[in-house]
Amino acid sequence: MTRARLRDLGITIGRLPVGPLNAITDVPGVWVGHETVIHDQPSVARTGVTVILPRAGRIWEDNCFAGHFSFNGNGEMTGLPWLEESGTLSTPIGITNTHQVGLVRDTFIAYERDQGYDFGFLLPVVAETYDGWLNDIDTFPLTADHVRAALNRASDGPVAEGNVGGGTGMICHGFKGGIGTSSRRVEIAGEIYTVGVLVQANYGDRSHLRVDGVPVGMEIPHEHTPEPRRETRKSSSIIVVIATDAPLVAAQCQRLARRATVGLARVGGVGHNGSGDIFLAFATGNSLPTGHKVFENLRMIAHQPMNDLFEAVAEATEESILNALTAAETMTGYQGRTVRALPLDDLQQIMAKYRPI
Repeated sequence: MTRARLRDLGITIGRLPVGPLNAITDVPGVWVGHETVIHDQPSVARTGVTVILPRAGRIWEDNCFAGHFSFNGNGEMTGLPWLEESGTLSTPIGITNTHQVGLVRDTFIAYERDQGYDFGFLLPVVAETYDGWLNDIDTFPLTADHVRAALNRASDGPVAEGNVGGGTGMICHGFKGGIGTSSRRVEIAGEIYTVGVLVQANYGDRSHLRVDGVPVGMEIPHEHTPEPRRETRKSSSIIVVIATDAPLVAAQCQRLARRATVGLARVGGVGHNGSGDIFLAFATGNSLPTGHKVFENLRMIAHQPMNDLFEAVAEATEESILNALTAAETMTGYQGRTVRALPLDDLQQIMAKYRPI
């Protein structure tokens, strides 16, 4: 079967409506760009970089309130001490492999200078998950030109999922993983707000995988679809980036980031010791121009209506992970290792068995 998004398979997650693209780019001004690096010479590369540009690429000159949460911290996301101290995001967000975070970070700084911005020092936000099972990670195949290409092609259109960008070499619940995205819309005090999520999914045991509560992982044994790293069952990581156009302040963004844990748990993530489960949320509903000494007319949603945004984050995180799984294709890489895709025909049959029409 051709790879497809979850809803194209007739499987719907949650109760809230999705945006037009069902992607993080449904949040106005949020752009996403990928650069995928695949080659077999001079080394085996199955890697890449994904970038998220808030404010239609103007994040350097108009910052966003932001917050983060670490469910389990065996991973990396740079720039977090200042983000926590200031409550703001002032750079694009990059996601790549574990050994090339520094390259992406440094390229962000050089790119900002090339664009004519010079606001003093920068502390870019760049996160990682480990792709060394399929990618010869110690050959450092990602280059600054790849990062610049991802930045330059970032757009507000549909977001490619699965084996793309930073998700190229990733594994999720014993199947091929990678990039996934989803969105939700909520109404608060007569205003419609969008919550968008993008994940780089590279975590989890096969036996824990659930789809809308159905124990799909238990129904697809190793003998049916071989599971990579079965002997060691090494856990890995997931990065979750949440965007919204709701008018939130920093503490509320941190509250949103925590709720990604709910969506992760619904699919089967438990925060293993070896997992880097790091979540970041930013809100574009207030303008924070760089250099201003006073911000006028800041707005903030009251605490009680935040419940709808919490639910939106949980649903969109859950569906983003599942979209990564249904979009990703079987891949062979480093040392001839193969990671197989989640079999979609079997998925539909299992869902029908547990949820007959």
